[in-house]
Amino acid sequence: MGRKLAVLVGINYPGTDGELKGCLNDVARMRRCLVDRFGFDEAGIRVLADADPSMPPPTGANIRLELERLVGNAQPGDTLFFHYSGHGLQLPAETGRDDDTGYDECIVPCDLNLIKDQDFTELVAKVPDGCLFPMVSDSCHSGGLIDKTKEQIGNSTKQNKTQQREREMRPRPGTSLSTSLLRIVRGTFESLGIHLPRRGQQQSSSVQSGGPEPHAKAEATTRASSTTNRSLPLSTFIEMLRDRTGKHDVGVGSIRTTLFHHFGDDASPKIKRFVNVMLGKLRHDGKLDALRAALEQEAHSVQEVYAGTAARVVVPRPRNGVLISGCQTGQTSADATTPDGVSYGALSNAIQTILAGKKHGTVTNRKLVLKTRELLSKQGYTQQPGLYCSDEHANLPFIC
Repeated sequence: MGRKLAVLVGINYPGTDGELKGCLNDVARMRRCLVDRFGFDEAGIRVLADADPSMPPPTGANIRLELERLVGNAQPGDTLFFHYSGHGLQLPAETGRDDDTGYDECIVPCDLNLIKDQDFTELVAKVPDGCLFPMVSDSCHSGGLIDKTKEQIGNSTKQNKTQQREREMRPRPGTSLSTSLLRIVRGTFESLGIHLPRRGQQQSSSVQSGGPEPHAKAEATTRASSTTNRSLPLSTFIEMLRDRTGKHDVGVGSIRTTLFHHFGDDASPKIKRFVNVMLGKLRHDGKLDALRAALEQEAHSVQEVYAGTAARVVVPRPRNGVLISGCQTGQTSADATTPDGVSYGALSNAIQTILAGKKHGTVTNRKLVLKTRELLSKQGYTQQPGLYCSDEHANLPFIC
Protein backbone atom coordinates (compact mmCIF):
# COMPACT_ATOMS: atom_id res chain seq x y z
CA MET A 1 0.00 0.00 0.00
CA GLY A 2 1.33 3.43 -0.98
CA ARG A 3 2.10 6.37 1.25
CA LYS A 4 -0.26 9.29 1.92
CA LEU A 5 1.49 12.66 1.81
CA ALA A 6 0.12 16.19 1.88
CA VAL A 7 1.04 19.87 1.73
CA LEU A 8 -1.45 22.31 3.29
CA VAL A 9 -1.12 26.08 2.87
CA GLY A 10 -3.16 28.71 4.72
CA ILE A 11 -2.52 32.44 4.36
CA ASN A 12 -4.48 35.15 6.19
CA TYR A 13 -2.13 38.07 5.28
CA PRO A 14 -2.45 39.68 8.74
CA GLY A 15 -1.88 43.41 8.95
CA THR A 16 -2.18 43.97 5.19
CA ASP A 17 -4.89 45.49 3.02
CA GLY A 18 -5.64 41.97 1.82
CA GLU A 19 -6.21 40.42 5.26
CA LEU A 20 -8.44 37.34 5.42
CA LYS A 21 -9.86 35.48 8.43
CA GLY A 22 -10.60 31.84 7.66
CA CYS A 23 -7.58 30.38 5.84
CA LEU A 24 -5.70 29.01 8.86
CA ASN A 25 -8.91 27.44 10.16
CA ASP A 26 -9.41 25.74 6.79
CA VAL A 27 -5.96 24.18 6.97
CA ALA A 28 -6.38 23.07 10.59
CA ARG A 29 -9.69 21.36 9.79
CA MET A 30 -8.29 19.67 6.69
CA ARG A 31 -5.29 18.42 8.65
CA ARG A 32 -7.57 16.79 11.23
CA CYS A 33 -9.71 15.35 8.44
CA LEU A 34 -6.72 13.81 6.68
CA VAL A 35 -5.57 12.11 9.87
CA ASP A 36 -8.93 11.08 11.33
CA ARG A 37 -10.83 10.16 8.17
CA PHE A 38 -8.27 9.29 5.52
CA GLY A 39 -5.54 7.70 7.60
CA PHE A 40 -2.70 10.10 6.89
CA ASP A 41 0.26 9.98 9.23
CA GLU A 42 0.83 13.36 10.90
CA ALA A 43 4.49 13.16 9.93
CA GLY A 44 3.46 12.98 6.27
CA ILE A 45 1.59 16.30 6.36
CA ARG A 46 3.52 19.54 5.80
CA VAL A 47 1.70 22.70 6.89
CA LEU A 48 2.72 26.20 5.84
CA ALA A 49 0.75 28.98 7.52
CA ASP A 50 1.30 32.62 8.33
CA ALA A 51 0.56 34.09 11.77
CA ASP A 52 1.98 30.91 13.30
CA PRO A 53 5.72 31.16 14.07
CA SER A 54 5.92 27.40 14.72
CA MET A 55 5.28 26.71 11.04
CA PRO A 56 7.37 27.56 7.96
CA PRO A 57 6.13 30.80 6.36
CA PRO A 58 4.12 30.22 3.18
CA THR A 59 6.41 32.17 0.87
CA GLY A 60 6.47 31.46 -2.82
CA ALA A 61 9.84 29.71 -2.53
CA ASN A 62 8.70 27.56 0.42
CA ILE A 63 5.45 26.51 -1.25
CA ARG A 64 7.24 25.57 -4.47
CA LEU A 65 9.91 23.70 -2.53
CA GLU A 66 7.37 21.62 -0.61
CA LEU A 67 5.37 20.84 -3.75
CA GLU A 68 8.48 19.87 -5.68
CA ARG A 69 9.51 17.57 -2.83
CA LEU A 70 6.04 16.08 -2.69
CA VAL A 71 6.00 15.26 -6.39
CA GLY A 72 9.71 14.52 -6.72
CA ASN A 73 9.58 11.79 -4.06
CA ALA A 74 6.31 10.29 -5.27
CA GLN A 75 6.11 6.62 -6.22
CA PRO A 76 3.39 4.57 -7.91
CA GLY A 77 0.70 3.75 -5.38
CA ASP A 78 1.18 6.97 -3.36
CA THR A 79 -1.61 9.43 -2.72
CA LEU A 80 -0.55 13.07 -2.75
CA PHE A 81 -2.73 15.96 -1.62
CA PHE A 82 -2.49 19.76 -1.74
CA HIS A 83 -4.90 22.19 -0.08
CA TYR A 84 -4.56 25.94 -0.55
CA SER A 85 -6.61 28.58 1.24
CA GLY A 86 -5.71 32.16 0.44
CA HIS A 87 -5.92 34.87 -2.17
CA GLY A 88 -6.13 34.25 -5.89
CA LEU A 89 -5.17 36.80 -8.53
CA GLN A 90 -5.70 37.27 -12.24
CA LEU A 91 -2.56 38.85 -13.67
CA PRO A 92 -3.26 40.71 -16.91
CA ALA A 93 -1.27 40.71 -20.12
CA GLU A 94 2.42 41.59 -20.08
CA THR A 95 2.06 44.89 -21.92
CA GLY A 96 -0.20 46.35 -19.26
CA ARG A 97 -2.90 46.71 -21.91
CA ASP A 98 -5.80 44.52 -22.98
CA ASP A 99 -3.95 43.01 -25.96
CA ASP A 100 -5.87 39.72 -25.96
CA THR A 101 -2.99 37.64 -24.61
CA GLY A 102 -5.20 36.65 -21.71
CA TYR A 103 -4.51 36.30 -17.99
CA ASP A 104 -2.39 34.25 -15.65
CA GLU A 105 -4.39 32.72 -12.80
CA CYS A 106 -2.19 32.76 -9.70
CA ILE A 107 -2.14 31.99 -6.01
CA VAL A 108 -0.65 34.66 -3.76
CA PRO A 109 1.99 33.53 -1.22
CA CYS A 110 2.54 35.63 1.89
CA ASP A 111 5.54 37.40 0.28
CA LEU A 112 3.60 38.07 -2.98
CA ASN A 113 5.97 35.82 -5.00
CA LEU A 114 3.20 34.58 -7.28
CA ILE A 115 2.77 30.94 -8.28
CA LYS A 116 1.08 30.70 -11.66
CA ASP A 117 -1.27 28.33 -13.42
CA GLN A 118 1.48 27.14 -15.73
CA ASP A 119 3.68 26.35 -12.72
CA PHE A 120 0.95 24.03 -11.41
CA THR A 121 0.48 22.46 -14.84
CA GLU A 122 4.18 21.66 -15.10
CA LEU A 123 4.23 20.34 -11.52
CA VAL A 124 1.29 17.98 -11.99
CA ALA A 125 2.73 16.72 -15.29
CA LYS A 126 5.66 15.29 -13.25
CA VAL A 127 3.40 13.08 -11.10
CA PRO A 128 4.27 9.45 -11.96
CA ASP A 129 1.67 7.06 -13.34
CA GLY A 130 0.03 5.02 -10.63
CA CYS A 131 0.09 8.02 -8.30
CA LEU A 132 -2.84 10.40 -7.83
CA PHE A 133 -2.52 14.08 -6.89
CA PRO A 134 -5.82 15.70 -5.80
CA MET A 135 -5.74 19.44 -5.12
CA VAL A 136 -8.24 21.78 -3.46
CA SER A 137 -7.81 25.50 -4.09
CA ASP A 138 -10.13 27.63 -1.96
CA SER A 139 -9.23 30.85 -3.72
CA CYS A 140 -10.62 33.22 -6.32
CA HIS A 141 -10.20 32.54 -10.06
CA SER A 142 -9.11 29.01 -9.19
CA GLY A 143 -10.86 27.34 -12.12
CA GLY A 144 -7.82 28.04 -14.29
CA LEU A 145 -5.08 26.74 -12.02
CA ILE A 146 -4.24 23.57 -14.01
CA ASP A 147 -4.25 24.12 -17.76
CA LYS A 148 -4.78 21.26 -20.22
CA THR A 149 -6.82 19.24 -17.74
CA LYS A 150 -10.29 18.18 -18.83
CA GLU A 151 -13.06 20.25 -17.29
CA GLN A 152 -15.56 17.82 -15.83
CA ILE A 153 -17.73 20.37 -14.00
CA GLY A 154 -17.63 24.08 -14.72
CA ASN A 155 -17.40 26.63 -17.48
CA SER A 156 -13.92 28.11 -17.04
CA THR A 157 -12.40 26.61 -20.19
CA LYS A 158 -15.37 25.99 -22.50
CA GLN A 159 -15.03 28.76 -25.07
CA ASN A 160 -15.61 29.17 -28.78
CA LYS A 161 -12.18 28.22 -30.08
CA THR A 162 -12.66 29.92 -33.46
CA GLN A 163 -13.50 33.26 -31.87
CA GLN A 164 -10.67 32.76 -29.40
CA ARG A 165 -8.10 32.30 -32.20
CA GLU A 166 -9.50 35.32 -34.05
CA ARG A 167 -9.06 37.47 -30.94
CA GLU A 168 -5.48 36.30 -30.57
CA MET A 169 -4.57 37.14 -34.16
CA ARG A 170 -6.41 40.49 -34.32
CA PRO A 171 -4.11 43.46 -33.57
CA ARG A 172 -5.41 46.10 -31.20
CA PRO A 173 -6.45 49.29 -33.08
CA GLY A 174 -3.56 51.73 -33.24
CA THR A 175 -0.98 49.19 -32.05
CA SER A 176 1.27 46.61 -33.64
CA LEU A 177 3.23 43.61 -32.46
CA SER A 178 6.44 45.63 -32.58
CA THR A 179 4.86 48.40 -30.49
CA SER A 180 3.68 45.90 -27.88
CA LEU A 181 7.07 44.23 -27.73
CA LEU A 182 8.75 47.61 -27.31
CA ARG A 183 6.60 48.28 -24.24
CA ILE A 184 7.49 44.87 -22.80
CA VAL A 185 11.21 45.28 -23.39
CA ARG A 186 11.19 48.80 -21.97
CA GLY A 187 9.49 47.58 -18.81
CA THR A 188 11.99 44.72 -18.53
CA PHE A 189 14.98 47.05 -18.85
CA GLU A 190 13.67 49.59 -16.40
CA SER A 191 12.81 47.01 -13.74
CA LEU A 192 16.51 46.08 -13.79
CA GLY A 193 17.67 49.67 -13.49
CA ILE A 194 18.40 50.19 -17.21
CA HIS A 195 16.61 53.39 -18.25
CA LEU A 196 15.88 53.88 -21.93
CA PRO A 197 15.05 57.25 -23.53
CA ARG A 198 11.34 57.76 -24.15
CA ARG A 199 9.72 59.21 -27.21
CA GLY A 200 6.19 60.54 -27.22
CA GLN A 201 3.65 59.80 -24.53
CA GLN A 202 4.81 57.71 -21.60
CA GLN A 203 3.13 54.42 -20.90
CA SER A 204 0.73 54.83 -18.02
CA SER A 205 1.35 52.78 -14.91
CA SER A 206 -2.26 53.18 -13.90
CA VAL A 207 -3.94 50.04 -12.74
CA GLN A 208 -6.87 50.91 -14.97
CA SER A 209 -4.87 50.01 -18.11
CA GLY A 210 -4.91 46.37 -17.04
CA GLY A 211 -8.64 45.99 -17.52
CA PRO A 212 -11.44 45.77 -14.99
CA GLU A 213 -10.63 44.55 -11.52
CA PRO A 214 -12.55 41.72 -9.86
CA HIS A 215 -15.54 43.08 -7.99
CA ALA A 216 -15.20 43.30 -4.22
CA LYS A 217 -18.88 42.92 -3.37
CA ALA A 218 -19.43 40.47 -0.52
CA GLU A 219 -21.55 37.46 -1.36
CA ALA A 220 -24.70 36.85 0.64
CA THR A 221 -24.98 33.84 2.89
CA THR A 222 -27.58 32.53 5.27
CA ARG A 223 -25.00 31.13 7.68
CA ALA A 224 -22.37 33.85 8.00
CA SER A 225 -22.68 37.29 9.52
CA SER A 226 -20.06 38.73 7.19
CA THR A 227 -18.17 37.70 4.06
CA THR A 228 -15.37 39.03 1.93
CA ASN A 229 -13.76 37.42 -1.08
CA ARG A 230 -10.41 35.83 -1.65
CA SER A 231 -9.47 37.93 -4.64
CA LEU A 232 -6.88 40.69 -4.45
CA PRO A 233 -7.91 43.66 -6.56
CA LEU A 234 -5.01 44.40 -8.86
CA SER A 235 -4.60 47.87 -7.36
CA THR A 236 -4.27 46.35 -3.87
CA PHE A 237 -1.71 43.79 -5.05
CA ILE A 238 0.37 46.52 -6.72
CA GLU A 239 0.34 48.65 -3.56
CA MET A 240 1.39 45.64 -1.47
CA LEU A 241 4.13 44.84 -4.00
CA ARG A 242 5.38 48.43 -3.88
CA ASP A 243 5.57 48.29 -0.09
CA ARG A 244 7.40 44.95 -0.10
CA THR A 245 9.93 45.79 -2.81
CA GLY A 246 10.40 49.49 -2.11
CA LYS A 247 9.79 50.19 -5.80
CA HIS A 248 7.07 52.82 -5.88
CA ASP A 249 6.84 53.02 -9.68
CA VAL A 250 5.50 49.46 -10.12
CA GLY A 251 2.64 49.38 -12.61
CA VAL A 252 0.65 46.81 -14.53
CA GLY A 253 3.26 46.54 -17.27
CA SER A 254 6.15 45.89 -14.86
CA ILE A 255 4.69 43.42 -12.33
CA ARG A 256 6.47 40.38 -13.78
CA THR A 257 9.84 42.08 -14.13
CA THR A 258 9.53 43.52 -10.63
CA LEU A 259 8.88 40.04 -9.25
CA PHE A 260 11.94 38.72 -11.06
CA HIS A 261 14.14 41.60 -9.95
CA HIS A 262 13.07 41.16 -6.31
CA PHE A 263 12.94 37.36 -6.04
CA GLY A 264 15.53 36.31 -8.64
CA ASP A 265 15.95 32.55 -8.81
CA ASP A 266 13.01 32.07 -6.42
CA ALA A 267 10.59 33.70 -8.88
CA SER A 268 8.08 31.69 -10.88
CA PRO A 269 9.69 29.70 -13.73
CA LYS A 270 7.27 31.36 -16.13
CA ILE A 271 8.41 34.81 -14.99
CA LYS A 272 12.03 33.81 -15.52
CA ARG A 273 11.22 32.57 -19.02
CA PHE A 274 9.44 35.84 -19.71
CA VAL A 275 12.49 37.89 -18.73
CA ASN A 276 14.72 35.57 -20.77
CA VAL A 277 12.69 36.11 -23.94
CA MET A 278 12.37 39.85 -23.46
CA LEU A 279 16.08 40.39 -22.84
CA GLY A 280 17.31 37.90 -25.42
CA LYS A 281 21.09 38.00 -25.67
CA LEU A 282 21.47 41.25 -23.76
CA ARG A 283 24.75 41.42 -21.91
CA HIS A 284 24.90 44.61 -19.92
CA ASP A 285 27.88 45.30 -17.70
CA GLY A 286 27.05 44.71 -14.06
CA LYS A 287 23.77 42.93 -14.79
CA LEU A 288 24.92 39.38 -15.55
CA ASP A 289 24.34 38.05 -12.04
CA ALA A 290 20.84 39.48 -11.94
CA LEU A 291 20.05 37.98 -15.33
CA ARG A 292 21.51 34.51 -14.79
CA ALA A 293 18.40 33.08 -13.09
CA ALA A 294 16.25 34.17 -16.02
CA LEU A 295 18.67 33.13 -18.72
CA GLU A 296 18.83 29.57 -17.38
CA GLN A 297 15.13 29.13 -18.20
CA GLU A 298 14.87 27.87 -21.76
CA ALA A 299 12.27 29.58 -23.92
CA HIS A 300 11.93 29.82 -27.68
CA SER A 301 9.28 32.44 -28.46
CA VAL A 302 7.34 35.41 -27.16
CA GLN A 303 4.12 33.37 -27.39
CA GLU A 304 5.58 30.83 -24.97
CA VAL A 305 5.70 33.34 -22.13
CA TYR A 306 2.43 35.13 -22.76
CA ALA A 307 -0.45 34.60 -20.40
CA GLY A 308 -3.67 32.84 -21.25
CA THR A 309 -4.86 31.73 -24.66
CA ALA A 310 -1.89 32.98 -26.68
CA ALA A 311 0.52 30.72 -24.78
CA ARG A 312 2.20 28.04 -26.86
CA VAL A 313 4.14 26.08 -24.26
CA VAL A 314 4.53 22.39 -24.93
CA VAL A 315 3.76 20.77 -21.57
CA PRO A 316 2.72 17.13 -21.20
CA ARG A 317 -0.94 16.75 -20.32
CA PRO A 318 -1.15 16.47 -16.50
CA ARG A 319 -2.80 13.03 -16.42
CA ASN A 320 -2.63 12.31 -12.70
CA GLY A 321 -3.96 15.51 -11.17
CA VAL A 322 -7.42 16.29 -9.81
CA LEU A 323 -8.32 19.94 -9.14
CA ILE A 324 -11.34 20.98 -7.09
CA SER A 325 -11.59 24.74 -7.48
CA GLY A 326 -13.44 27.08 -5.17
CA CYS A 327 -15.03 28.84 -8.13
CA GLN A 328 -14.79 29.41 -11.85
CA THR A 329 -11.96 31.38 -13.42
CA GLY A 330 -13.99 34.58 -13.57
CA GLN A 331 -15.52 34.23 -10.09
CA THR A 332 -14.49 34.92 -6.51
CA SER A 333 -14.48 32.56 -3.52
CA ALA A 334 -15.90 33.68 -0.19
CA ASP A 335 -14.13 34.08 3.15
CA ALA A 336 -16.90 33.97 5.78
CA THR A 337 -17.30 34.67 9.49
CA THR A 338 -20.20 33.38 11.60
CA PRO A 339 -21.98 35.49 14.25
CA ASP A 340 -19.94 33.80 16.98
CA GLY A 341 -16.66 34.71 15.25
CA VAL A 342 -15.69 31.45 13.52
CA SER A 343 -14.14 32.08 10.11
CA TYR A 344 -13.67 29.76 7.13
CA GLY A 345 -13.57 29.54 3.38
CA ALA A 346 -16.95 28.73 1.86
CA LEU A 347 -15.58 25.87 -0.26
CA SER A 348 -13.49 24.38 2.57
CA ASN A 349 -16.42 24.51 4.96
CA ALA A 350 -18.75 22.91 2.41
CA ILE A 351 -16.31 20.04 1.81
CA GLN A 352 -15.98 19.40 5.56
CA THR A 353 -19.77 19.56 5.99
CA ILE A 354 -20.37 17.01 3.22
CA LEU A 355 -17.68 14.65 4.46
CA ALA A 356 -19.00 14.88 8.03
CA GLY A 357 -22.48 14.00 6.79
CA LYS A 358 -21.13 10.85 5.18
CA LYS A 359 -19.26 9.30 8.08
CA HIS A 360 -19.00 5.90 6.45
CA GLY A 361 -18.15 5.02 2.88
CA THR A 362 -16.65 7.22 0.21
CA VAL A 363 -17.71 10.13 -1.96
CA THR A 364 -16.36 10.48 -5.50
CA ASN A 365 -14.69 13.64 -6.77
CA ARG A 366 -17.63 14.31 -9.07
CA LYS A 367 -20.22 13.78 -6.36
CA LEU A 368 -18.29 15.95 -3.91
CA VAL A 369 -18.17 18.90 -6.31
CA LEU A 370 -21.84 18.56 -7.25
CA LYS A 371 -22.80 18.46 -3.57
CA THR A 372 -20.63 21.49 -2.74
CA ARG A 373 -22.30 23.43 -5.53
CA GLU A 374 -25.72 22.50 -4.20
CA LEU A 375 -24.84 23.34 -0.60
CA LEU A 376 -23.22 26.69 -1.44
CA SER A 377 -26.21 27.66 -3.55
CA LYS A 378 -28.56 26.89 -0.65
CA GLN A 379 -26.39 29.03 1.62
CA GLY A 380 -26.72 31.95 -0.77
CA TYR A 381 -23.27 31.91 -2.36
CA THR A 382 -22.87 32.57 -6.08
CA GLN A 383 -19.49 30.86 -6.50
CA GLN A 384 -19.54 27.58 -8.39
CA PRO A 385 -16.80 25.04 -7.58
CA GLY A 386 -15.28 23.16 -10.51
CA LEU A 387 -13.72 19.77 -11.17
CA TYR A 388 -10.74 19.30 -13.50
CA CYS A 389 -9.40 15.79 -14.14
CA SER A 390 -9.63 12.78 -16.45
CA ASP A 391 -12.86 10.81 -16.83
CA GLU A 392 -11.31 7.98 -14.85
CA HIS A 393 -10.38 10.15 -11.90
CA ALA A 394 -13.71 11.99 -11.81
CA ASN A 395 -15.37 8.86 -10.51
CA LEU A 396 -12.68 7.88 -8.03
CA PRO A 397 -13.19 8.55 -4.30
CA PHE A 398 -12.01 11.93 -3.03
CA ILE A 399 -8.52 11.33 -1.59
CA CYS A 400 -8.31 7.61 -2.34
